[in-house]
Formats: sequence, structure tokens, C-alpha cells
Amino acid sequence: MSVKMISRRLLLRASGVALGLPFLDAMAPAFARSAAPRRRMVAINFGLGLHLPHLVPAATGRDYALTPYLEELKAFRDHLTVISGTSHPGVDGGHQAEKSFLTTVPHPGSASFKNSISLDQLAAEKVGLETRHAFLSLSQAGRGLSWTRSGVEIPTETRPSQLYAKLFLEGKADEKARRLQQLKDGRSVLDALGGPAGGLKRELGPADREKLEDYLGAVRETEQRLLKAEAWEARPKPKAEGPLPKDPVDRTDILDHARLMYDLMHLALRTDSTRIVTFFKNGMNAVPKIPGVSQDYHNLSHHGKDAAKIQELGVIERAQFRCTAEFLGKLQAATEDGATLLDLTMVLVGSNLGNASSHDNRKLPIVLAGGGFKHGSHLALGGERDYPLSNLFVSMLQRLGIEASSFGTGTATMRGLEFA
Repeated sequence: MSVKMISRRLLLRASGVALGLPFLDAMAPAFARSAAPRRRMVAINFGLGLHLPHLVPAATGRDYALTPYLEELKAFRDHLTVISGTSHPGVDGGHQAEKSFLTTVPHPGSASFKNSISLDQLAAEKVGLETRHAFLSLSQAGRGLSWTRSGVEIPTETRPSQLYAKLFLEGKADEKARRLQQLKDGRSVLDALGGPAGGLKRELGPADREKLEDYLGAVRETEQRLLKAEAWEARPKPKAEGPLPKDPVDRTDILDHARLMYDLMHLALRTDSTRIVTFFKNGMNAVPKIPGVSQDYHNLSHHGKDAAKIQELGVIERAQFRCTAEFLGKLQAATEDGATLLDLTMVLVGSNLGNASSHDNRKLPIVLAGGGFKHGSHLALGGERDYPLSNLFVSMLQRLGIEASSFGTGTATMRGLEFA
């Protein structure tokens, strides 16, 4: 077996150690901070849709009348943009489209479907090592919104108590020691690779020498990842405000669960434990514990224009927007470097269903709050064909400071959406 083959196999094995770690864009010392604002991104998806007439205003521009759902967000009118007439080109399949909400990959219901990297994971590759947790993938129950570059679904945190422990509890000393030793073992493998690979350089031609330089660059990059991850393991976790949260006993109490998750999301962002969060509000085939609701949530989403069902559905969705408004309020109340946390955090709220009653994946309900954009208006972008929602993702990546001219099916920034 040649030295080249041994080196390649060792590199692949070493990369496997680092696969769980996000991409480090700049080779800066551990915990170094740039002068640029520390921007964050949150994506929230309502899996059973949002009733469009209760969300989207009739008028476009800034002088629109508040709809029932926007009434819950009226305190943030100047800090959000309502976006209508968008969809992901080629994404269909009704509920199956939740797989593509942050990836934009077409035809998620087809037998040949293979997903790709989600928006949050691309962002985490670029900025994730600046925080203890590269990202948080959360859900109400089960499936989430995050997918790896190879199209593998990332498991979610669903229990507030476990999320709290992940963020704020140190764990046992032997557990921390074991994690540190794993990181050190990974680093020693890379250290061993450097010498033999460097010795090959003198024996290679120009083209192979360039390939080897790329290889050594990858080794150095992975070393930096492991060093930084080791430093995070040695650094105490932030102290949380308040006691360990108790998980809701009643699974139908979706508002209690949402408030607990939103509180922990706020604390994670405020303590800079992460800057990338996704939260999938999956919905349920049961009657939610909300006053005024007597029917199955999923059944109500398929209202068939029945006025009584739409009324109860509105009670559920308006209550959930009230929880979202509380989350935005917490971000607005916190400050960092002279800006509010809301100004520093893009909060995308929407659904992969435009009309849940008919499983339609066009004309998606989308609200973007915070993040340092020029807000306060209703952008109506649809015509005969919907405008690509994926262009919004390009704008969001750029707002994070990531050089991106495209993402998935998005090939430009969103029309009409400008940085503040």
C-alpha cells in the first residue's frame, strides 16, 4: 500500500471526526471576535400551514391594514416584512414539501428524491465555530427542517429540559474528559499526517504538488476546527436565568411547549451559545389545548372553506402568532453592542403549505422580522408564476456576511428587500 493511499485514508478518517463540526471560514485564534456585528438567523415553519386571508394584507407597500394574525405582531410592524406570492420552483407534494422548505430541492414526494443541504446548515458551516453550538435544530415532535450536505435529515431536540441541559448544564467530569480526549485523539491523527505528506512534496510534479498543497490546507483547516472545539469543551457554559424547565406533560398543550422552546431559543441567542436556530412546529392529529378549539388541528387545516372550521383554525394560529410575538419581544428587549438582539437576528416565519386545505405548495405565507433589513411593508411578488422564495435565502446568507450569489434554486437576492 502506498504512502499516498495511507494518507488519503487517514485524512478521510480524520475528516469523519470533524464531520460534526461546522466549517471554519477564517483561521482566527479561538474565540476571536471581529468588529462586524454578530448576526443570527432563526427559521420557524408551521407544518400545517397558515390561513392566508388571516395573514396577508390586501394592500401592498407600507400602508396596509393589519390582518388578524398581523394584529398579534403589530408592535413589530416596523421591524418585519410580509412577503406574499412566493414558492420554491418545482417543490410540490403537499406535506412532503416540509423536507424542502430550507433546501429548495424539487419534487420531495418523488421516489427518486434526494435532499441537499439546508439553509441553516450552510450558514452553520460558515459561522458555526464562532459559538459553542454551531446550530440548534428544534421541533415540536419528530421531523425538523435541517439537512446535511449529503441530504441526511438531522435529528431534532423536542424536549425543553434536554435543550436546557445541552445549553447550560456542564455534565459530569468524566463525560467532559471523554469528549476532550476524543478531540485530542483526532488532533493527534492530523499531526501524524503532516510529516509524511510534507515529505512527498519534493518528489511530485507541479500539478500533483498543487493538489498536495490543497490537501495540506485541508489538514490545517481541520486542525483549527479540532483546536477550537477543544477550547469550547474547556470553557464553562453560560449560566441560565431560572430553573430547569419541566417538559409539558400534556402533548396537546402546544402553546406551553412553544413558549418553553422560544424562551430557550432566546437564551441561546442572547448568550451567543449559537447563532443559527430552526424550529419546526409540526402540528398534530389531535385537539390542541387552546380555549375555543374543539376539533382536531390537522382536520381543521383541511377546512374546505367551512366557516366554522376556519374560525377554530384561526384561534389556533392566532394563539401561535401570539407566542411568536412574545419571542420577538424578548429579542427586542435585549441589546448587544448598541443594537437590539432583534436587529441582529433574522427571524423567518412561514410554512411549506400555501393552502393547507388543498395541500397546495404555492403562494407561501412568509414573514421576515428583524435582522437589519428595511422593514415595514408588504412585498407582493407573485404573478402568473410565483417568485422564488429561495432568493430570500440568498439575501439572508449575505446578511450573515456570507459571500453567496445563489442557494438551491435561488439565483439572486430577493427583489424589494434591502439592508437597513
